[in-house]
Amino acid sequence: MRKVLIAVLLAAAALYANCALALDSSGTPVVVTPLASRTTTASGQPITLPQKNVQVLVSTYDIRPGATLPVHRHPFPRYAYVEAGTLKVTNVETGNSNVYKTGDFIIEMIGQWHQATNIGDGPVKLLVIDQVEEGAKNTELRQ
Repeated sequence: MRKVLIAVLLAAAALYANCALALDSSGTPVVVTPLASRTTTASGQPITLPQKNVQVLVSTYDIRPGATLPVHRHPFPRYAYVEAGTLKVTNVETGNSNVYKTGDFIIEMIGQWHQATNIGDGPVKLLVIDQVEEGAKNTELRQ
């Protein structure tokens, strides 16, 4: 299931239409539903990719109800698909917040301090994709 979800997320980034119909190799119709098409992050920055030796990291996050992540930032692009729950992300530099719910796609801010809180009754489940320079970490905690 995760492989299918990853394939859909990557396909969505390349599509501009609201819905497309394709065929698999057996001739069976496959419905592709784009989830997002953006050129900027959640805070309005242009999306910039690592300049050398790009490495793609894919992980899942399970955040319990009421949990707040520490203040952190990402030096490279990070994308997240909300599989379940409700997450509030606050840019601590500007005070602006966004709320994301099941089915939302997040293009996280780059290089800006922020934190996230599970504001729902159940766990938040995220599928997270990072694009980093090979061997680099994509989360820096505020000291």
